[in-house]
Amino acid sequence: MDRLSVISGHFHAGASPAPIRETLTIVDNRTGRKYEVSVQDNTIKAVDLKQIKDSDGTILQSYDPGYTNTCACTSRISFIDGGKGILRYRGYPIEQLAERTTMEEIAFLLWYGELPSADQLDRFTKGLLSHANLHEDVKSVIRAHRHDAHPMGIFIAALANLGTLHPEGNPALAGQGIYKDVSVRNRHMLRILGGATTIGALILRHRTGGSFIPPNESLGFTGNFLYMLDAPSHPSNPFRPHPKLVRALDVLFILHAEHELNCSTSATRHLASSNVDVYTTIAGATGALYGPRHGGANEAVVRMLEKIGKVENIPSFLDRVKKREELLMGFGHRVYRSYDPRARIIRTVAEEVFEVLGREPMIEVAIELEKRALNDDYFVKRKLYPNVDFYSGLIYKAMGFPTDFFPILFTIPRIAGWLAHWNEFQDDPENRIVRPFQVYKGYDLRELPHTSKAARPKLVSDSALKTQTTSAERRGAVRS
Repeated sequence: MDRLSVISGHFHAGASPAPIRETLTIVDNRTGRKYEVSVQDNTIKAVDLKQIKDSDGTILQSYDPGYTNTCACTSRISFIDGGKGILRYRGYPIEQLAERTTMEEIAFLLWYGELPSADQLDRFTKGLLSHANLHEDVKSVIRAHRHDAHPMGIFIAALANLGTLHPEGNPALAGQGIYKDVSVRNRHMLRILGGATTIGALILRHRTGGSFIPPNESLGFTGNFLYMLDAPSHPSNPFRPHPKLVRALDVLFILHAEHELNCSTSATRHLASSNVDVYTTIAGATGALYGPRHGGANEAVVRMLEKIGKVENIPSFLDRVKKREELLMGFGHRVYRSYDPRARIIRTVAEEVFEVLGREPMIEVAIELEKRALNDDYFVKRKLYPNVDFYSGLIYKAMGFPTDFFPILFTIPRIAGWLAHWNEFQDDPENRIVRPFQVYKGYDLRELPHTSKAARPKLVSDSALKTQTTSAERRGAVRS
């Protein structure tokens, strides 16, 4: 039999293999019909499913809450391979970028696709920092908030207000086609990112009752941010932030600058599709980042470590996690199924910060928690590895930032990524307003009853109408 196989192989050796067809054959078992759908870039177009209809003529649609397996656009900005722990900006590995570039270079790279020349970087940095001086109206918006208001709420308001000061950049006021002009886009992008550090610094100065410090354009993007945070109101000697702290925060900014179509970046593209002004777009993306499932994760890590308290409490804490009585914050990621590459870099940055400011006491708890989780089959089987949030919060805490300010430190660099996607979307030939469909499960057609309001039956339970009341409201409602 083996000899026959060999002889057969001789006859077929010269035959050309059948060409691979880049299509998907779908058989609809409801109707018995067969369809052929094109496959491009390992995706099928949802619109191609329209040819598939049931016996009543209703077209087939895909259903994907949370976009867990849906490609919403074509992009060239960043690449993630979650299984292999890969993150690249415009093709460059995040490890190399964190080691050898600055936040200014990263913003340029994300926006324009290539690293800048020395001359371009100088002009780009000057352009960014020239917009660090904010209009007095924006400062007034920040001052109008309570000193203990959440920084993200103030940031969103200030950014939206900044947009009202520039009607020439609003398609609703200046014409729907204004963003076709690249020079217009560039100006507003520089203004938003350049002003972001100032807004963040002013918010923290407002909280502490300090006076607002004007920017120092000679210190660079991240150095100027720390300067505006820490410079004394009336310095007797010129103040410069510590270079190791500047570099540490710059690396953190680089790591947070871009991460493909996460929740807030998707919000950026969603808002941009309506052609709303770029300031409102970025304010809306900031609102998405404000959510504790997204931008508040590193804050949650710090609170978890504070709750654990000591190394000896870790085993009992992990037992409660397994029983689903506690949450293990800073582990696992929607995309990564291996070690988050950013987490490895941040671990090194943490040690550099501790050299300058002293060791953060909770780092020992964090290191031991990571060690135990990575050696526990329960977490390994579930591919729960440390993510970027696990150590970043400890660095921010060591640097003296309030816990509720952590999302601001995420927002400032991520604005560079949001603007890159906003800019790319403007030139996208598939630029269309976002309008997904739903699966409707409500009532079919029903007639409005002719009975009087008094005769209507109670169809909604009173428990569904309950509203939370404060003690003061209950006190005021009491009558003698």
